[in-house]
Amino acid sequence: MFLLNPKKYVRNYPDEKSQQIMLKTIAFFENKGKANIKKDDHDRVWYADFLEFIKEENIFATLLTPEKYGTDQDARWDTWRNCGFNEILGFYGLAYWYTWQVSILGLGPIWMGENEALKEKAAQLLQDGAIFAFGLSERQHGADIYSTDMRLSPQGDGTYRANGSKYYIGNANAAPMVSTFGKLDDTDEYVFFTADFQHENYELIQNVTNSQNYVAEYALKDYPITEDEILAKGQAAWDSALNTVNVGKYNLGWASIGMCTHALYEAINHAANRRLYNMHVTDFPHVKQMFTDAYARLVAMKLFVLRAADYMRAASREDRRYLLYNPMVKMKVTTQGEEVINLLWDVIAAKGFEKDMFFAMAARDIRALPKLEGTVHVNIALIVKFMPNYFFVPGEYPDLLKQDAPRNDDFLFDQGPTRGLGKILFHDYKIAFENYDLPNINLFAEQVAVFKEFLAMATPDDAQRKDIDFLMALGELFALVVYGQLILENAKIYNMDEILVDQIFDFMVRDFSKFALQLYSKPSSTATQMEFCQRMIRKPIVDEARYKKIWEEHVFALKDTYEMNP
Repeated sequence: MFLLNPKKYVRNYPDEKSQQIMLKTIAFFENKGKANIKKDDHDRVWYADFLEFIKEENIFATLLTPEKYGTDQDARWDTWRNCGFNEILGFYGLAYWYTWQVSILGLGPIWMGENEALKEKAAQLLQDGAIFAFGLSERQHGADIYSTDMRLSPQGDGTYRANGSKYYIGNANAAPMVSTFGKLDDTDEYVFFTADFQHENYELIQNVTNSQNYVAEYALKDYPITEDEILAKGQAAWDSALNTVNVGKYNLGWASIGMCTHALYEAINHAANRRLYNMHVTDFPHVKQMFTDAYARLVAMKLFVLRAADYMRAASREDRRYLLYNPMVKMKVTTQGEEVINLLWDVIAAKGFEKDMFFAMAARDIRALPKLEGTVHVNIALIVKFMPNYFFVPGEYPDLLKQDAPRNDDFLFDQGPTRGLGKILFHDYKIAFENYDLPNINLFAEQVAVFKEFLAMATPDDAQRKDIDFLMALGELFALVVYGQLILENAKIYNMDEILVDQIFDFMVRDFSKFALQLYSKPSSTATQMEFCQRMIRKPIVDEARYKKIWEEHVFALKDTYEMNP
């Protein structure tokens, strides 16, 4: 089964250690039980039991230590393996996923830096069960790292004093290495250094959220720093910040997928076993439609995220296509997660608020993911930079197979400069669509062809390119093309049922029409652009036999296949 079912866990790992990590993590949560997970959530309990489990089983040390620095023969930074762990944590609760995610971000500048002693220290701390933190954003500037107020002042003897504060920093209450971004007072160069939450000059001001997580505001006050604590300076520090976010933002898609999958099981179990007006809830036509749409969107999310990981693992200085696909995971998959929860919530209604339902956690927390590691708007603004080359300057690349080999992803921590996004080329997107001859895929391809014609013949002018509102609608249309491409590439790799793939493109056609209408309605859209938008608005091909088969064999078949231990 393509969706995660923890009680029938199936994912191909070539080594026994990886499989055991996943099974033991599932067992930890199932033994804890839903009632205890919910109680800890209600009481906002720090997840010390989970962190103790991570320490005892050496899990973060195995998964997050690059091969060169690991003492365990199974230690490596293996994105394929990390994807599986990501999904499991998201399935059981965002709080558990969050401490893992923030540790990934905190480790990024360490593994990307040139300070070998700090790398050895981080590896040892992982062995000891430590968690890590990423001190980038600030209260007044958010993630605008151009404007950081954290300063390192030279003391004349080769040492520094750090002064400044950071805001919204997960794990900063318990991380012995907080990777902190700032500037050098004397040169105004960027700098990354590490701070320890236990130091007397490290002030933990508050938890800025009301949750199990500790999302800190902390201040450094004349905090002593030597060259031994410096991770990077100048351009290297800047590149570490951006490259870490580029890697880390990918994980948010998995958190959405995990939560949505658990919520789907709860919703189908509830609806299929509930009778209203003398019929089962799942017999209502609109309920079938909402479930089928939610299921198709969730499968599409997972297909896209898995394929994006292939490009991340295959990346090199010559192939940085992943820099388009990762922000797509961040902005598209997380917003699709919101859509899935909305559809399911419309089915189960008041049940979704009940205190003993995992769904209540998912409905609350799914909203966070589009807003972390850069807003949807920020990531759309990023991806549209790739649009000209994507459509009009295709590059030549060999076919990329599934990247599931047990190897260390060395390039992620040796990416080099972040410049030159406009020079990145992409393979011809049309190949993925031409590999299928299905009604809704063909229809979607027609919409894409009109959009490309729009870009060539009714090109947005300078004012429109500066109009963020206009740019957002344009970016959503572009995002759907990229989304569809990678979904189709991966549907072939995973040998997905063609009727399911066509059902996915039923909603893709509808979504493309929706964003075309939005673009049509923008105040600055021209008459010519509006004509193109009208041509993009299409109705998907309806096939009752396909729809019935999807409902019976894929969606309703999930009924009573998973329920978390009480």
